Amino acid sequence: MIFGIGTDVCDVRRIRESLEKHGDRFARRILAEGEFATWQARSQRWPERGVRYLATRFSAKEAFSKAVGMGMRMPMTWRNCEVGKLPSGQPVIVLHGELKAWFEARRLKAHVSVTDETDYAASFVVVEHLDPT
Repeated sequence: MIFGIGTDVCDVRRIRESLEKHGDRFARRILAEGEFATWQARSQRWPERGVRYLATRFSAKEAFSKAVGMGMRMPMTWRNCEVGKLPSGQPVIVLHGELKAWFEARRLKAHVSVTDETDYAASFVVVEHLDPT
């Protein structure tokens, strides 16, 4: 049974402007540790790819917060929600801390899709009950 659905479209230009204004501090606010390391590596090789990576993570976390129905308030925080990937490349939501406990207590599972183009990143998240009662 579906618990919630969330979608988000992010303007990559807005993310670029925030990075130019706030630098790494902005990325550290949005990204979990593993994501931050990936962002740094991508940014060093190809800066534009790093910007789009950050935009997709921003978008996916916004979509996830909508799917669970809480927006950006505790226990939902930028860094407690991480977008990882399986060996196949499929993106996955990885949760930490209080958000992970909240999510597991409700027996939920998230499915995420992300995409980006030159100016926009978009994400779609479906959260389902594992045990609908």
